Amino acid sequence: MDEARPLILIVNDDGYEAKGLEAMVSIAKPLGEVVVVVPDRTRSGMGHAITMGEPLRLTNYKNEDGIAYYKTNGTPVDCIKLGEKVVLRDRKIDLVLSGINHGSNSSVSLIYSGTMAAAIEAAFDNIPSVGLSLLDYSPNADFSAAVHYGRQIVEKVLKKGLPPHICLNVNFPKVPVEEIKGIRITRQCHATWHEDLQERTDPYGRKYYWLTGWLERLEEDENTCEGALQRNYVSVQPVQFDLTAHQYISTLKYLEL
Repeated sequence: MDEARPLILIVNDDGYEAKGLEAMVSIAKPLGEVVVVVPDRTRSGMGHAITMGEPLRLTNYKNEDGIAYYKTNGTPVDCIKLGEKVVLRDRKIDLVLSGINHGSNSSVSLIYSGTMAAAIEAAFDNIPSVGLSLLDYSPNADFSAAVHYGRQIVEKVLKKGLPPHICLNVNFPKVPVEEIKGIRITRQCHATWHEDLQERTDPYGRKYYWLTGWLERLEEDENTCEGALQRNYVSVQPVQFDLTAHQYISTLKYLEL
């Protein structure tokens, strides 16, 4: 325990064996005291799910280079709750880092993302938090560019802080570090997933369905997350959890009694 250094909690949704977790630890280790709480298996696409009606289990599976690693049968949001309320219950967390995710969490993917749900959960409690994702779904993805630019972003957040209850959704393009043009502050792109549930048959002759799809941009604005990624910029999007459509409150006054 080092009270003089920032306390950084790392979580993810790809599980404790993910290569992206190693990359995130390499970002955080020089910057503060690091504690890791992650799922015991892949929990991608869980959104803001939490575990109810069954026990949550937590195991300290290794201690390495001064870092305590825990895994749980819970969701990414459960990892935040366990980190705050159990592992670090008597301490102040200075920063939450979620990821680095295998695959982009730009545009509408933000809604489904366990990576970003964990960052948003931390923002609920006004803990500065950053979700980082790489536009590469391979388990053996090259995270070197994400580490290079991710450390710069995390260093600045530790130094300057974030507005209350705001977290960052950071997405890295799938290019070598020398091809990244820089960092852009963006907004969420209007896009949609074209999905298909492919019908398949298992070895016992039983049908099952496999979800596939592709993302279609519905706007070409360069100032969006997708616009930045397609131009080989790192996208940094400020995220809040107020889903109210404020601009339509007065329009819908006719529904009041």
